[in-house]
Amino acid sequence: MRTRLPLIALATALLLTSCGEDSDSAGGGGSEDVLRVATEGTYAPFSFHDPENNELTGYDVEVARAVGDELGMEVEFSETQFDAIFAGLEADRYDVIANQIGVNPEREEKYLFSTPYTYSEGVVITRADDDSISSPADVEGKTSAQSTTSNFAEIATQAGARIEAVEGFTQAITLLKQERVDVTINDSLAFLEYQKTTGDEDVKIATEIGEQSESAFAFRKDEADLQSRVNEALESLRADGTLAELSEKYFGEDVSAE
Repeated sequence: MRTRLPLIALATALLLTSCGEDSDSAGGGGSEDVLRVATEGTYAPFSFHDPENNELTGYDVEVARAVGDELGMEVEFSETQFDAIFAGLEADRYDVIANQIGVNPEREEKYLFSTPYTYSEGVVITRADDDSISSPADVEGKTSAQSTTSNFAEIATQAGARIEAVEGFTQAITLLKQERVDVTINDSLAFLEYQKTTGDEDVKIATEIGEQSESAFAFRKDEADLQSRVNEALESLRADGTLAELSEKYFGEDVSAE
């Protein structure tokens, strides 16, 4: 439980928080002029730092900025590990999560979601020399590297895999190549971007999981008004071609349409 800070200490903490865009400890109580957005910053091509200038960028980041522009709001990013990202939302450290959040019934019971802005497919990734997996059923009994609160962790668990907790996609691939895990289940777009960027031929897509994933912005249940305004902004960005343009920039095709 959070304790109450003295007034001066609280004011100082809020001032320090507002000075940076890469903190995962932003204080509660957003402004009507600022859209506080949580993202990982380590999940290319959706949310990452440009190696040339270290600026936060990516598909989700640019979509969030475009939504902010459409709403006439300044966008303030907080970067945090994925497994802590929903706890931060519940604690009112930010207003919305933009990090390829998959929509599922369990999450819909606890959070509000925007209309989807990404449609993709989950895949099972293995080492290139591993031919033991040709269908999702073959994941049973394997050890899978996953962010524990992700949709893909749930899919891996339901398939009978043992979960090795990781902070994100890059760590999952590292453990896989080190033979400390057998597989990781993740987004096909993230893997294809990783392979295009690194040329890594030591890992491969072994099979698809056979269901489409829809990703959207996530809000607290008390943010229905913000959810509605963000949905209107997304529809405008869809209609004027902005979402398609951003999709083409990062993926070479329009992943914003079903």
